[in-house]
Amino acid sequence: MEWMEFRKIHYALPDYAVRLDLTAKAKGIEAAESYFSNLAPSAKNKLTYGSLLNCYCKEVMEEKALALYRKMDELDCADSTLVFNNLMSLYMRKEQPEKVAPFVEQMKQREVSLDTFSYNIWMQSYASLNDIEGVERVVEEMQSQDQDKCNWSTYSNLASIYVKAQLFEKAELALKMSEKMMIPLKQRQTYHFLITLYANTGNLGEVKRIWESLKLAFPETNNMSYILMLQALCKLNDVEGLKECFEEWQSNCSSYDMRLANVVIRAYLSQGMYEEALLIFKDATKRSKGPFFKAREMFMVYFLDARQVDSAISYLGEAISETKDENWHPSPETIGAFFKYFEETKDVDSAENFCKILKRLKCLSSNEYSLLLKVYLAAGELLPEICQRLKEDNIQISPELEELVERVSPSRSTA
Repeated sequence: MEWMEFRKIHYALPDYAVRLDLTAKAKGIEAAESYFSNLAPSAKNKLTYGSLLNCYCKEVMEEKALALYRKMDELDCADSTLVFNNLMSLYMRKEQPEKVAPFVEQMKQREVSLDTFSYNIWMQSYASLNDIEGVERVVEEMQSQDQDKCNWSTYSNLASIYVKAQLFEKAELALKMSEKMMIPLKQRQTYHFLITLYANTGNLGEVKRIWESLKLAFPETNNMSYILMLQALCKLNDVEGLKECFEEWQSNCSSYDMRLANVVIRAYLSQGMYEEALLIFKDATKRSKGPFFKAREMFMVYFLDARQVDSAISYLGEAISETKDENWHPSPETIGAFFKYFEETKDVDSAENFCKILKRLKCLSSNEYSLLLKVYLAAGELLPEICQRLKEDNIQISPELEELVERVSPSRSTA
């Protein structure tokens, strides 16, 4: 929008709010605050105040958000649904769901109407407090007092809450209501959503029903749809269905997507089907340019769980060889799996060699040193030179690491 200012094109009032929001995203909150401060009094209105409040809430800046809200209240421009939705979202981000309901009460007292988003946040707040009855009271209120706000997202939100609470029968009933309100289903994302939620309820039949409907609606089924279906089948441990779906994709795909192969490899390895997983991987290396890091890491973890560390190290070596063209380092889960193995086997030497590899990959930090020292403690060994090593590697000392250092090097201090 800077070109508009450069050409001296007049801003409409909503444009200032848009510009403020874009400034926050591109240059940060301080730049947005500066922009707001320099606005003409006529441009400091409900829209620009609301835009700044939205920025504060997204960045979880509670004090500034509440101070601005009070200022807006003084100016008689705080009574809007969006203002309260932002504040409720702020407290959900802060993991303080108990503060949502009081804002709903304020809205009712001020006669500010709740929209579908308001009700969904209110439902989620009760769910976060494990108050399923509270969630259901919100839905009942919508059904009796605000029926027009009760749509497919209400019931899909309710279904998600029931799934997390492991109330699968109620989740399926809510999903049926959601699906009924979605008809006709016009977007792929809607089918994706239903497949994922039905998988979470453990209902394989419904997953397959929605999948067949998706393929009828979109004959050119894309890779993302196949990924979601494969993930659903993996979650439901339907190995045969997974195999059929993957082969169907392979026979029709125009470009090989390693993400799909990774889902199948993970599923096979979780079932102990190493040979089948290896066949998929070898075929993928012929048909795809990669990267293959995720697959190799899955094999690493598989072999560490099987207590075959040499095979895990072999896959690690292959991944390192692949880093010639890309910057890669093992995921925290993979690193943790290696150190867990070394700790359980009390293998200090292998743990140290692994640390050397991590250092070459530039991913040796306070966390990895903490894991290393746990191996030393498990083996009953000391490491007197640890403080010097931490200093040489410019490691920031966390409280956990400091405590571990004192235990493996009692006569030394990290200070």
